Order: sequence, then structure tokens, then C-alpha cells
Amino acid sequence: MTLALSLEDLLGDKEALPAKPRPPLQWVSLIRQGIPSAAVDSLATTLAISQSELATALAIPDRTLTRRKKEGTLNSEESAKLLQLARVVKRADEVFGAIERALDWLKSPNAACSGATPLSLLDTDIGTESVLDTPGRIEHGIFA
Repeated sequence: MTLALSLEDLLGDKEALPAKPRPPLQWVSLIRQGIPSAAVDSLATTLAISQSELATALAIPDRTLTRRKKEGTLNSEESAKLLQLARVVKRADEVFGAIERALDWLKSPNAACSGATPLSLLDTDIGTESVLDTPGRIEHGIFA
């Protein structure tokens, strides 16, 4: 089993984040001021998906992400969505023990997600809650 990824690892560590926020309230501050747009590329690279696929998962228009990358910072809503996706990936990595298995789970149709891929459900709050709950159920042997 490999060492689980941190949110900072997923979002680009020093390249994308000016400081490593550790306690949840430091993340709130970073979200409010806007996560640097370099975190978009970092997370897309980790997930092995295109910016367009990432935009769909975040429910952010692709053109908006392109514009934010030029501007250098996501707005607070976009930052919150990006961090939420990183939290889902981190949780899946913790449960499955390797990023490769976590990504396979996120991208594969899943009975616990009514046959949808977990990644396709992250564009809504309820979908994200369901996806975040599923690895915990898997961890405890509850598959339905």
C-alpha cells in the first residue's frame, strides 16, 4: 500500500498553493481568496483527464476554466468545487490504497451510484455527498 495523497499533493503543492493550509479553517480562507488556477492542471494531470472532462465534473464551463487559467486564480465557488473534487479523490485513494485503483473506481460505472461513474456525479452537492459516502461503505464492507 502506498502513502495516501494529501489535498496539497492533488492541487499542486508548492507550485499551485502559496502556503500549505492544514486546518479546515485555513482552507476556507484559501477558497475565499481563490485557489491558484495552476491547481486545475495539477488535478487534471493526477486524474489523467482533460481540462474539458474536469470542467464537466466540476460543472464549470470549459471556457471559464481557460479564462481563469489566464487570470491566475479561480473564484471562490470554483475553488470550492475544485477542493471538493480533490477531497473525493483523496478519500478514494485512502480507501483503495493506491491512486490508480482510486481513479479506476472514480471512472468506472458503479452499482452504488446507480450505474453511473462516481466522477459523473460530482457536479451536484447530493451526487458529491453520495460519492464521498460510498468509499466509507466499501471500507466497512457495505456494498449496497
